[in-house]
Amino acid sequence: MSDRRYRVLTIASHPVQYGAPIFRVMAQHPQLDFQVAYCSLRGAEPGHDPEFGTTVEWDIPLLDGYSWIHVPNQGTGAESFFGLRNPGLWKLIRSSGFDAVICHVSYLRASFWITYLAARSRSTAFLFGTDASAIGPRDGRSWKRVLKRLAWPTVFRLASQVLTASSAGYEMMRSLGIPEERISMALDTVDNGWWLAECARADRGTVRRAWGIDEVERVVLFCGKLQPWKRPVDVLKAFAAAAISGSRLVFAGEGAERDRLEAEASTLGIRDRVHFLGFLNQSQLPGVYKASDLMVISSEYEPFGLVVNEAMLCGCPVVASDKVGAVRDLIVAGRTGFVYPCGDTRALATILQESLGDLAGLSIIRNAALERMEGWSPRASVAALVEGVTRAVSRGRRAPKGEDESTTEAGRARRLSG
Repeated sequence: MSDRRYRVLTIASHPVQYGAPIFRVMAQHPQLDFQVAYCSLRGAEPGHDPEFGTTVEWDIPLLDGYSWIHVPNQGTGAESFFGLRNPGLWKLIRSSGFDAVICHVSYLRASFWITYLAARSRSTAFLFGTDASAIGPRDGRSWKRVLKRLAWPTVFRLASQVLTASSAGYEMMRSLGIPEERISMALDTVDNGWWLAECARADRGTVRRAWGIDEVERVVLFCGKLQPWKRPVDVLKAFAAAAISGSRLVFAGEGAERDRLEAEASTLGIRDRVHFLGFLNQSQLPGVYKASDLMVISSEYEPFGLVVNEAMLCGCPVVASDKVGAVRDLIVAGRTGFVYPCGDTRALATILQESLGDLAGLSIIRNAALERMEGWSPRASVAALVEGVTRAVSRGRRAPKGEDESTTEAGRARRLSG
């Protein structure tokens, strides 16, 4: 590993609760002079989240502990190509002499291309990637899959270094023909220390009493947006089929499937055993995990699934569908959690019956999951990211027109070799 110090700019669409911990570690890294440029401040400021279907402002610090600026958005703010259009990125990248630019804005937004062209015009290392673990689109449409298969090899070859969040994502990039040396697995993480501390402070009994649930009942949790691709109805049906005496099902989240879930629970005759908590902010979630005996993430499309990290850190064993990106890296079936074929509610019901009937076994899995999370942290993610920056920059750069080539990495290498 090089001991060179790099000036690094990260472009982010908006502040998110999972990005801030990474940025704080990057700000403290001895090899980085680090800054973030936000294209909007949604999340740190109140804003409508269309998937939760409510106004969201996260209740934990998102802008503390690192250097950041807000580059004004002249786009529409919608989920469209011109939703993010931040022309100020051009001047920022062109004039600031960064060694590398890391882009966390989708290539389907105008600001991605402003960032890419500005970095390329200065021969600055340009890193970007995806947390996707499979090529399939969220809505399952076959034409989108074909389009991605055709476009992604070209798009990701624009990167000096491609960033992935999981082993599955890494293998996906290899399948697209991206050379192994140009892929860095930077991990999808949460703030491990915060979750452990907040879980330790939470009181399981107090949370359960607020739900009207006593200590001896078994609680199955679904935590996430109530959207079709997360398949919350599968959890409801499997819970009903499992017919576990003295058990409750809790939905923490909001979204378009809420009405359907309530109606289905009534149809199945279990409405009085199903609790809907609605949208919960970040500070409330450690207590929710601690008060639950098992969490199910049933998604048919889940690039990674950071609720898996959260639950495991809070001592709540996880049952995940085999479509969840985190499965390959964090869950060893029967050891650190459980895995079932997506959509197979009978298999899910069996896991619920067997696991909730073996509390000693759940305790062993809980401890093994905590041990697994020790190595899957923001610090490990940043170490991989710095290695990726080092690779990207060390390949050298062509001197832009008018720049003295002797000052560039490539120029120095040529002079030393002859």
